[in-house]
Amino acid sequence: MKPTLIRISVSLSLLVLVTSCVLFSGSPTKDEVIQARLLENLNANHYNPQIFNDSFSLHVFSLYLKRLDYNKKILLQEDVDKFSKYKYEIDDQVLNNKLDFFNLSLEIINKRTKEDQQYYKDILSKPFDFTKEESVELNPDKFKYAASKEELKEDWRKYLKYQVLFRLNDMMNEQEKAIAKKDTSFKKKNATEMEADARKKVLKSEDEIFERLNKVDREDRFSLYLNCIVGAYDPHTEYFAPVERDNFDIALSGQVEGIGAQLQQKDEEIKVSSIVPGSPSWRQGKLKAGDIILKVAQGDGEPVEVTGMKLDNVVKIVRGKKGTEVRLTVRKVAGGTEIISIIRDIVQLEETYAHSDIVKENGMRIGYIKLPSFYADFKRLGGHNCAADVKKEIMKLKADTVDGIVLDLRDNGGGSLSDVVDMAGLFVDKGPIVQVKSRTGIPTVLSDREESLIYDGPLVVMVNSGSASASEIMAAAIQDYKRGIIMGSSSTFGKGSVQQFSDLDEQLNPAYANFKPLGSVKVTRSKFYRISGGATQLKGVVPDIILPDRYMYLDLGERELDYPMKWDEISKADYQTWNIHPLSYDKLRKESEARTKSSESFKLLAEEAQRLKNQRDDTYETLNLVKYHAKEKGVEETGKKYEALDKDIAGMELITLSSDLQVIKNDTTKMAREKDFQKRLRKDIHLFEAVNVIKDMK
Repeated sequence: MKPTLIRISVSLSLLVLVTSCVLFSGSPTKDEVIQARLLENLNANHYNPQIFNDSFSLHVFSLYLKRLDYNKKILLQEDVDKFSKYKYEIDDQVLNNKLDFFNLSLEIINKRTKEDQQYYKDILSKPFDFTKEESVELNPDKFKYAASKEELKEDWRKYLKYQVLFRLNDMMNEQEKAIAKKDTSFKKKNATEMEADARKKVLKSEDEIFERLNKVDREDRFSLYLNCIVGAYDPHTEYFAPVERDNFDIALSGQVEGIGAQLQQKDEEIKVSSIVPGSPSWRQGKLKAGDIILKVAQGDGEPVEVTGMKLDNVVKIVRGKKGTEVRLTVRKVAGGTEIISIIRDIVQLEETYAHSDIVKENGMRIGYIKLPSFYADFKRLGGHNCAADVKKEIMKLKADTVDGIVLDLRDNGGGSLSDVVDMAGLFVDKGPIVQVKSRTGIPTVLSDREESLIYDGPLVVMVNSGSASASEIMAAAIQDYKRGIIMGSSSTFGKGSVQQFSDLDEQLNPAYANFKPLGSVKVTRSKFYRISGGATQLKGVVPDIILPDRYMYLDLGERELDYPMKWDEISKADYQTWNIHPLSYDKLRKESEARTKSSESFKLLAEEAQRLKNQRDDTYETLNLVKYHAKEKGVEETGKKYEALDKDIAGMELITLSSDLQVIKNDTTKMAREKDFQKRLRKDIHLFEAVNVIKDMK
């Protein structure tokens, strides 16, 4: 039944749905109560509340259609045409608390899922002919919905043929390696036998996927629908059904033993939201935030498809005993798929904290501080705070007499805001560091008010596209004060917003208490602004010196998400730029560009970046086995060329701080971690260039 709506006009022409005191004209369903309560919360708390109009409706419709059938293997064009009746009516559906559109989509998606289940079984019952000249498009964004069931079945045939081809190629590679090694224990098979085995594996995989799809209930689908409504506000605002809230960002490293990746379920996909510093994933280095986990295998066992699997079930099969191997098949954020092998271990807490070393090069000693995240002891239990830890590292470096400091914030996803303010104060005198603004209030300027400046020498701050939130605030403050040089990717991530959780059960009309729990919503409530006035949202921080990296030709960051909030600016804060040792930015930039252009390593890195872009753009794949096998061999051979980037840099020496050496010299475990830390740095051409920039400042 429709609720009684109260519309209140405000300056933004916002229609506010007041549901805490809504009186339904009949007996509402739980879905209706959740939707009404959710909209009340969003419109009361979101930084940028939406105007409910045709544009908003179209955004929700497009997002829902995309997430309902991402691979376009379930719905027909005629189904989409039926949905399109509501393309510009979802705003009215929401405001009137109606679910006609959702109910229609639920009816159709359930019907088509049952029909499509027979397609793959029929297709996989017969051998494929891999000698034919056929191709398949792998990028769903380039697909069209099938015009008929016959056309849809043909789409399924090509998709399944590619899945079998992929596995068949792996079997061929495994057999070739066994023959080359003269492994007599390996049981060789002919092409027909391998093709049959590959089809059986794909059939098992599809059976598992459809078994999960058939268990998706109305609550799951409704959660998806609501997330498309809130997703039209911004990509970081999300609705969580009660069970989903419990599973939010499950940290595998929070267990005794695991891989140290934080996972999040985005619709049907399992996404890596962050890598825990000090964890096996972090040390291995290949799994990245933004990667989508497609399959999970225990060592060399058969991979299990996890698309559509509940998050807690994925966690169970990824988690395991220390020393065991898990193999993740992931769709990389940079494009393409990759199998990543990780040995499970216990997370080393020491590696999550700030750590420093000395880089000795051509007679100069440069201090290096790695900060994995902006961690804090929020419960005040005597734990670590990153600002205090960085201060200690600076004091140790000064005691060892360094000629400059490099602060590494690469892949630092942020954390404690108060520690950013305190940390920036270690490098500049007291003054404003960041501005924070809610939707209705005037900006709040957060300032370092202590006489805490402890280092006034040459400074370089390293960032990349994975540097987000608090990292961007730190880099922006150093840049605005002209205190040091910011170096790295063409820009940082561009997340300049703050989210808070709200429980939808709070302030619920007692008349609807029987519907509890309703779930919760993570709402974007404020934005960060630089002291110079510009937001860090969307644009991020553009470094003073931009260096080539592997992802330089790929579109990454906040701007690539669905419906991100816009960049804007406010008035600048009152501050004075650094004048103790003014920097010649143009001179430093030109000298660095000259080095990178003449560097064989940076040239090779730029080539690899172009190769990654080509791989991401090349989404049309042959279904001819001979051609596919040859292509994959070529990719493997070409990849060997870039192994040179994994070599030690000549002339760059890493030295353990004398105070640290006294602590760890008799501890074999800590010494091993220190050697591993230095081993990674010796190959880091970006750090080498940062050291050169410090030398140019002298």
